[in-house]
Amino acid sequence: EVKLVESGGGMVEAGGSLRLSCAASGFTIDDHAIGWFRQSPGKEREQVSCASSADSSTYYPDSVKGRFTIARSIAKNTAYLQMDNLRPEDTAVYYCAALSGSYYCTAYASKTGDEFDYWGQGTQVTVSS
Repeated sequence: EVKLVESGGGMVEAGGSLRLSCAASGFTIDDHAIGWFRQSPGKEREQVSCASSADSSTYYPDSVKGRFTIARSIAKNTAYLQMDNLRPEDTAVYYCAALSGSYYCTAYASKTGDEFDYWGQGTQVTVSS
């Protein structure tokens, strides 16, 4: 059974840090593109990070560039999202997703992740001011 399980969410003050984890089972993440997305009430889901499977490139939108970092551990079959200097506007449910096959993460891909194959259940991140 293919499964993605996020953890590491919580409440933090503005300027703080959190590291989200995404444990994969039923497939190996090293041959999948990994994306992190977030959604807050009344807003469309948006991508905040992506790690390509075709090469080692990554993508971040301007809203998180320089503050968020995506990584993956092949040994643990787990992806991570390190979030630093958090802001109240980062408050959302965060989801990880995986896409099979060769894929380049770019600014021109779907912002909502419609092409991704597998999704986790999400983890809440709340940043207080």
